[in-house]
Formats: sequence, C-alpha cells, structure tokens
Amino acid sequence: MNPWERPGTAWAGAVEAAGGAARERPAPFRRRGGGHPTSEGPAAGVARGDGPSEPLVRPYTLTRGRTRPRSAGPALDMITIVVAAGDREEHHLEPEYKEILRLCHRPISVAEVSARLDMPLTVVKVLLGDLVAEGDVRTRAAVPVTRLPEKKVLQAVLDGIRRL
Repeated sequence: MNPWERPGTAWAGAVEAAGGAARERPAPFRRRGGGHPTSEGPAAGVARGDGPSEPLVRPYTLTRGRTRPRSAGPALDMITIVVAAGDREEHHLEPEYKEILRLCHRPISVAEVSARLDMPLTVVKVLLGDLVAEGDVRTRAAVPVTRLPEKKVLQAVLDGIRRL
C-alpha cells in the first residue's frame, strides 16, 4: 500500500471524508479535452482520466521519451518566465506545442504553463525547451531576491499609497 494512502493519514482521511476509499494506485494519465478551465481545444493536456473511452496518453509519449529538449539552451526552472517570440507559423506544430504558444502570448512562468495545461512539469520543460530552441519562445529569468527593492522602500511606497 502506498504510504500516502495508509488509513489514518491526511490523504486517506480526506478521501474517506469525501465518501470514497483510497485507491491502491492512481489512474493512468489520459488525454482530456479541456485542460485548464480557460484553455481550449482537444490538446489541452494530459490528466488522470476517469472515462473508459478516453485514449491513454502517457506523459513520456508527448516528448517521445525524451527527458531533455532536443538542443541545449537556457535552463528552465519553475519560475523562469516564458513568452512567445511573436506571430510565427504554427501549422507545423503538434497540438501540445500550439497550446503552449497560446498560453505564452503573455509572459507566464513555466510552473503556471504546467498547471494550466495540467501536464507534468518535466514534460512542459522539454516541450518549452524545444520551442526555445526553434526560436518560438523567449525566456527570462525571474528577478533574483538580491535585486528586489529593500523592505524599507516598499514600506515607503505602501505608506504613500495609504496617504492618498
């Protein structure tokens, strides 16, 4: 039995409180039609399916078994900001890539792309890395903590706003 699903754990208690029983193993990933509530199209992502008629799609099939992008590029971590490089031809891209580009029309973090598409983070990193290598997506590192304004500056701004 999975240690997270042992009777008496928070996970098992939450499942039992919802009227169910903890499963031995989670359902396999399946393609679903909706992805995040704000996404559109049939290629929105992979998720744990609940319908028997849904085709099975394992996360590694989306990357063709790769765990790294096709070519070396900037390291993508969870807080790296990605944005589409502009209006490029998308007809040659697979549906997952098109969906990522749709989300990247505005700056968005890698973690948020993963969450909105309901795809594993490692899969999103590989797909984004491919788009970066092709020049379809640009990356920007998040602002390091050392470059953020000091607390006293932020407090002065907040005090000024309160005085308005």
